[in-house]
Amino acid sequence: MAPNRKWSARRPKMVFSSIIFIFYFLPIFLLGYYLSGWRPAVLLAGSVAFYVWGEGPYIFLLAALIAANYAGSRVLAGAESQGRRRAILTGLIVLDLGVLGVFKYAGFLAHNLNALGLHLPELKLALPLGISFFTFQLISYVADVYWRRVAVEPSLTRFAAYILMFPHLIAGPIVRFANIAEELHADRRKSGRIGLGFQYFIVGLCQKVLVANSVAPLADHAFGLGGALDQATAWLGALAYALQIYFDFCGYSNMAIGLAFMLGFTFPKNFDHPYASRSITEFWRRWHISLSSWFRDYVYIPLGGNRAGSAKTVRNLLVVFLLTGVWHGAAWTFVVWGLYHGAFLLIERFGLARLLALAPRFVGHAYALLVVLVGWVLFRADTLPHALDYLAVMANPATAAAPPISTRILLNAQTLAALAAGMVFAVPTLPWLLERLRTPRLAPAHTLEARLDTQGVHVLATAALILGLLLSIALLAGTTLNPFLYFRF
Repeated sequence: MAPNRKWSARRPKMVFSSIIFIFYFLPIFLLGYYLSGWRPAVLLAGSVAFYVWGEGPYIFLLAALIAANYAGSRVLAGAESQGRRRAILTGLIVLDLGVLGVFKYAGFLAHNLNALGLHLPELKLALPLGISFFTFQLISYVADVYWRRVAVEPSLTRFAAYILMFPHLIAGPIVRFANIAEELHADRRKSGRIGLGFQYFIVGLCQKVLVANSVAPLADHAFGLGGALDQATAWLGALAYALQIYFDFCGYSNMAIGLAFMLGFTFPKNFDHPYASRSITEFWRRWHISLSSWFRDYVYIPLGGNRAGSAKTVRNLLVVFLLTGVWHGAAWTFVVWGLYHGAFLLIERFGLARLLALAPRFVGHAYALLVVLVGWVLFRADTLPHALDYLAVMANPATAAAPPISTRILLNAQTLAALAAGMVFAVPTLPWLLERLRTPRLAPAHTLEARLDTQGVHVLATAALILGLLLSIALLAGTTLNPFLYFRF
């Protein structure tokens, strides 16, 4: 069963990278938020409106899950018997995962069981937006209450606002209650870090619109060529998709972090230049950090982590990466992609990591990039045979030829500029450049020349942000829909 790569007709008409969000929803919401006397209620109302705009009736499903987990966690917090506490926790997790399983995996499971000879009805339910993310947040909350890592939230409004908070509701990052519990109760009559929030938001918007959206047609074209695919187009398509998924998801995360700053909250970093990694172990410390840390704290460590010998360490890692793959979608491509990454982590754990540490840096970088790029082919392909055929073309010199006319047409100035910018900024080029520009080159730090030099950097950065915003708005004005890739998972 191929994963559903198409955007549902029940799509949200208001995403962060849309004219209606930037110029209508956000200004009106921020005005109401800062003029109101009780911001959690305004945050909740705005988040409900944001979700209902695209999802409609599914808000009732989300409301039911919030109510069940709120009530269950309060009973859990007051229970004294360990057996009763464990039973309540188990019941809540079964409820949350059960809803996720019905909507996301029931059809896939029935399809595969029917291939073995059974005759089960195949459910074709539309996937509620953000279900994988808000399910994991609910589970993390009730688990932390069970472990007494956090105090149970007495206010239903604040708890609902935490789960429904529109900056992270649809595609993360996965924000744990402990990260923002204090801020939910803080007196935020001050404006917070609005300026910093707008900077993060604009950076994320540029990542999404100027890079991810611009290289997406090339990736879609390459993965849609089938038997007409040539080696050059295959490599270009794989590179384009690697840049698309990174700048799309990192862009969303930066926009979410920026929106959180505007509202007085601090969200965790979700990406740290993963393509600069020298191993797959390092890659997973830098890629989708909130998901990696969630699986570490709520699956890997409870299973025993690496504390119970090599055999159980292998088991625990494979379980985590099997679940990581399945979390992304109900398709065998995601299952294989997760196990593929898990296998490389095991290889590194049992010897390769030591060799990489001794090798020149470029060797580790080349190895990690190649492994990740091959993995993205598995992730993006519609089926496993499609992925294998695609990889065979990439590896076969006999398929080398001049790219077809359709590929050359797509390699226009905008696509080439986006590819170049993506490759430059996928690694820590910008932090390195800003650090060099901020360092006084000729004058001591306390002198007027040094202060003017620092001001010049701020002026340059501000000009770059304004230019990026204007270019992004210009491109958005000519498009009708540019959904984020992780809305599909």
